[in-house]
Amino acid sequence: MIYLKSREEINLIKQSGRIIGEIFEKVKGKIKGGITTQELDEWIDSFIRKKGAQSAFKGYRGYPKCCCISVNEEVVHGIPSSRVIKEGDIVSIDVGVKLDGYIADAARTFPVGKISKEKARLMSVTEQALYLGIRQVRVGNRVGDISHAIQTWVEKNGYSVVKVLFGHGVGYFLHEDPVVPNFGKAHRGELLQDGIVLAIEPMVNAGGDKVRVLNNGWTVVTSDGKPSAHFEHTVALVDGKVMILTR
Repeated sequence: MIYLKSREEINLIKQSGRIIGEIFEKVKGKIKGGITTQELDEWIDSFIRKKGAQSAFKGYRGYPKCCCISVNEEVVHGIPSSRVIKEGDIVSIDVGVKLDGYIADAARTFPVGKISKEKARLMSVTEQALYLGIRQVRVGNRVGDISHAIQTWVEKNGYSVVKVLFGHGVGYFLHEDPVVPNFGKAHRGELLQDGIVLAIEPMVNAGGDKVRVLNNGWTVVTSDGKPSAHFEHTVALVDGKVMILTR
């Protein structure tokens, strides 16, 4: 079931999204060689609580931390730990915030110091894929138009989209209908209409699309060990126009 939100509810989701946007602007100055993923998680958790909000991830299906921090070959759901971030790494931070009962969800991949040209290009292509997907969010289009735009761009650039992980509806709950794959055919799937709120999140691998889950039951890594990037925004359709809620 797809929950369409009122303009007032979308504005409340946007308040949660604004906190995430602030986190990403501030945390990029903290992502340096020598810091641990646990230290980053603790800073983000403190920031969210100071805003009077809470993590939408912590405790979700037993997830133990405030956010997901995935490094290099980790695609998503990296559990913050004593892992030390190093110069040349790329670090994906995925944050969900719940404020006054409304949830927003976003992710961004950050470079640590000077990174390889391959990693820089992977990040650029993935971020562009996100915005190409967002451009398809308009009344009368379908979810498949988002999926097709992302897949076409990624594969044109020689990369792979992960096919076992998806974007989703969001707002009342962390994961709602519809599922938003990063691959598929145009003009297929659920119809997009005013009031729909989606978390669009291309996860793009430098190598093949195959992934596996580590023994911790959460962290998804590329099967070939090559790096992966992840960019995500929560967006809404309001009066026929797409609005990004997690800037």
